[in-house]
Amino acid sequence: MQALRESSRASESLLGVSGAQLFVLQTLAKSRALSLNALAERTQTHQSTVSVVVKRLVAEQLVQSRPSTSDRRRLELELTTRGSALLRRSPPAAIDRLVAGVQALSPRERTSLAATLAKLSAGMRLPARTPSMFFEEQRPNPNTSGRSRVRS
Repeated sequence: MQALRESSRASESLLGVSGAQLFVLQTLAKSRALSLNALAERTQTHQSTVSVVVKRLVAEQLVQSRPSTSDRRRLELELTTRGSALLRRSPPAAIDRLVAGVQALSPRERTSLAATLAKLSAGMRLPARTPSMFFEEQRPNPNTSGRSRVRS
């Protein structure tokens, strides 16, 4: 966790983007264009979570959203020139190493890890909620008067 926190802080101070945003940018750089669902799958994150990160990247003009050439109803995400330039200056994201480590586990080991983490969360009496990407700050939604969304 310490390496992830330090990596996120370094990217924020050097580049002005969070570690989660850098991870999404790096993931998009590996493909020509991705749908939001494909991006969520590649970042191993829920679609609603990665959507929040993408909205910020679009607002910063680091990512653009456009209709797919094969299906105009589907949107595809890709880096802008500005996003590509930012990546050329970026340090490697520690979260890449975490994801690689988890992917190196066998399916049985991943299942065991997930069960152990769920048990730890329950033991800590943490509220059930939609997880955010590592070190991506949750900002209050003006449409919900600051209430957080809780899944049951």
